Amino acid sequence: MTTDTDFGASLESRTAAYCDRLGDCAALLPELFDHYANDGDYRDTVERIESIESECDQRRRSITAAITNADAKEIGLLNTRINHNQSALIDFVNELDVVANHTERIAQELEMMQPDPDAAAFERLAAMADPIVEMTDVLSDVTERFIHGLARSDATETLTDGIEAIRELESRCDELRNDAITTAFETGVDQPLVYRELAVLLDELANTMEDLTDRIIIITSEESGIITEVDPDVDA
Repeated sequence: MTTDTDFGASLESRTAAYCDRLGDCAALLPELFDHYANDGDYRDTVERIESIESECDQRRRSITAAITNADAKEIGLLNTRINHNQSALIDFVNELDVVANHTERIAQELEMMQPDPDAAAFERLAAMADPIVEMTDVLSDVTERFIHGLARSDATETLTDGIEAIRELESRCDELRNDAITTAFETGVDQPLVYRELAVLLDELANTMEDLTDRIIIITSEESGIITEVDPDVDA
């Protein structure tokens, strides 16, 4: 018989494996821009991103199927956190997969648009990759701890530091996006809209990750064991 502990352990394991591959996917962005700019041999990196995105999609389906197909008995009658948030959790996992999808799209758009790698605007674009990788690493940690908090009826998790770090990194990406776009139009580069489009795509990836933290806050708003925001009434 499946117990709430069995289901929780399985969900945590599937999530950890998914987050590992999600991190691997985003971690290829700096390499993608580096190879494109320095030796032009970037097609292998694009293919690796596409392959990992496909694997992430399969793992995402496995997680959502496990949640969708589990009834209250399988999840565990005492595990009210999963029972009460089943639909919202499925939506969260589907949105999480957008990170991999968007990473793949950036790689494919770079290949199709072919911006000048020697342009100053391209250098600004490439600078966005590192904070996005950092955001993905933090998001993976927050997600795994979030799932642990939901999957274990007696678990407690404090996610405030990770959520705040993601917000700060997203703000940094906003600054880099603006810098890249401004540079593209002020330096007279050919086809400045190409650089604008890529900057917006990179920023949308960062926005998606920040939006995911908002989803976590909403889902856990009635779960006292999972803390996502600092109580404004508590003195620092």
